[in-house]
Amino acid sequence: MNSCPTPPGWVVNRPAPAYHLTTMISPESLQIVLYPTPVLREQAQPIEQVTDEVRAIVDRMFELMHEAPGVGLAAPQVGLPWRLFVANPTGEPEDDRVFINPVLRDPTREMDEMEEGCLSLPHIKGIIRRPIGMTIDALDRDGQPFTITSREFDARVWQHEFDHLDGILILDRMPPIDRMANKKLVKELESARA
Repeated sequence: MNSCPTPPGWVVNRPAPAYHLTTMISPESLQIVLYPTPVLREQAQPIEQVTDEVRAIVDRMFELMHEAPGVGLAAPQVGLPWRLFVANPTGEPEDDRVFINPVLRDPTREMDEMEEGCLSLPHIKGIIRRPIGMTIDALDRDGQPFTITSREFDARVWQHEFDHLDGILILDRMPPIDRMANKKLVKELESARA
C-alpha cells in the first residue's frame, strides 16, 4: 500500500490450513509483485510457527515497504500466501510493526472515505469507505500475541493490508467512478503481465 489502505465484509476468520514452511525462501529475492499476479487474489494461509525464516522475511518486507515508499505491505504482495503484513503509518522507524495471523474485530459504525493507493497497483488510486476504528489481534515477530485498538490512520492501514490476505484489492472497494478513471492503468498492468 502506498499512501492509503482496504477490509472485507468482516468475515475475518475463514478456516484455512496453517502454512508449513517446506522450502527455504531467500528473503533477498523477494520483490513487490504487481497486479494481476495470481497470489494477489488468493486466500492467504495462517503461519503455523514464527521461525527465523519468517523473521528474515518480515525484515525484507520492511525494507521493501520503506524503499517503495509505503505505509504497509502484505505477504501476498511479495508473492507469499501467508497471513502476515507489516505496517508503519507514521514513517517513524520505531513505529514499524508486524502482524502475523491477524484478526480484525469490532469495527466502528462510523465510516470515513479516503483516497487509497497500493504498491501492487502503481499509480492507481481510489476513494475507499471504511470504518474509522478497529481492533486487531495478531502475533508479533517473536510469536507473542498482542491486541491494539485504534481510531486513527493505522486502523485504515490494517484494513487495507488485511484485505490483501483475503485476495481483496482496492479495485474491489472503490466506487464505479474511480474504477472507470483507473480503467486504462488497470488494462496496462494486465497487458504487461500477459
